[in-house]
Amino acid sequence: MQQSTPIKDEPGPHPASWSPTASGIAVVAFIALLILAWTAASTLLLIFAGILLGVFLDGLTRLLGQAIGLGRGLRLTIVSLILGGLTLGFLAFGGATVVQQGRELGQTVTKQAGSVRDRLKEYGIDLPAFSVPSETPGDQDADKAKDTDKTKDTETDKDKKAGGLGGLASGAIKSPGSLLSDAGSMLGPAATVITGLFNALGNVLVIVFLGLACAADPASYRDGAVRFVPPRYRPRATALLDGMGETLRHWLFGQLITMAVIFVCIWAGLSFLGIGGALILGLQAGLLAFIPTIGPLIAGVVIVLAGLASGTNAALGAFGVYLVVQCLESYGLTPFIQKQALDIPPATIFAGQLVLGVLFGLWGIALALPLMAVIKVVLEQVYIEDTLDEDASV
Repeated sequence: MQQSTPIKDEPGPHPASWSPTASGIAVVAFIALLILAWTAASTLLLIFAGILLGVFLDGLTRLLGQAIGLGRGLRLTIVSLILGGLTLGFLAFGGATVVQQGRELGQTVTKQAGSVRDRLKEYGIDLPAFSVPSETPGDQDADKAKDTDKTKDTETDKDKKAGGLGGLASGAIKSPGSLLSDAGSMLGPAATVITGLFNALGNVLVIVFLGLACAADPASYRDGAVRFVPPRYRPRATALLDGMGETLRHWLFGQLITMAVIFVCIWAGLSFLGIGGALILGLQAGLLAFIPTIGPLIAGVVIVLAGLASGTNAALGAFGVYLVVQCLESYGLTPFIQKQALDIPPATIFAGQLVLGVLFGLWGIALALPLMAVIKVVLEQVYIEDTLDEDASV
């Protein structure tokens, strides 16, 4: 009987012929990897945030290397000191202003949101009530009592979701027989606050440490990861990791430029209109620009609600400033800066945000775009180019 020989030049994927044992092991390993990623999602995303910081520091170190011919370690030290000085300077000279305007903005937005809700209720549109923070001691005691009752029911769920050092601190406080457990029982609700502060500060320290470590010697981490790949695939794995780093670096620098332009334009525009809290409104709009689609929408709602406190004309003017800045970002900055770094359709980005947000919560929404950038590089190089034998740039 004549056997047909496969056509090697036939386009399309060419699956490898694995034995049933190898296929079963591969399926089990893949399922185990998915379970691990699901249970440790917050910690893995925290590590990814540290890698993003490392990519940013590495990019600045390379730019500095084009200007001065110093060693990499010295250049990284200079970059770190400059960034640390700028951060401390902002906290020292602008931190008090930001905190004051942030407090006033929160009260203004809450009040105006309640007014909008009452106005919509007159037209038969009933929205959930907005809670206004109380300032009287009696109300504060009642709120503390309610928070104490709610803490008993929610602490366990929060501890399960906490990642990084906050998870360790929460586990230590809840661990029976430990010193922190006794301290937690005496502190009561304050233990939750301490755990939250430790979680936030600990996560920042983890991100900074990982960023500095990765930026200090990125080649060693790349080569270490490539060592786990079979020798014949190591050149492709090296090119894949380099492509991920280059894509993230270009996207990150472009995104930071876009965020800075949005911050300055909205700050200047709202200050020109005389709207209170222009600095904090511009700052929150610039920071929320890191989250595509959803972030600018939230920033626009906050700006309009803050403008309502100064009257309808001020709200319309604030909305006009926001609209002009968003048109500048959508039709000017993003196509010009991000076209070569990350060319993903807006609907795909929004769908990816929804999926990652449902799976991983706020971390998934905040890091959706860089995660999709990494996934895009993997699909282009591993699947389209290597498996389908097609040009990914077409």
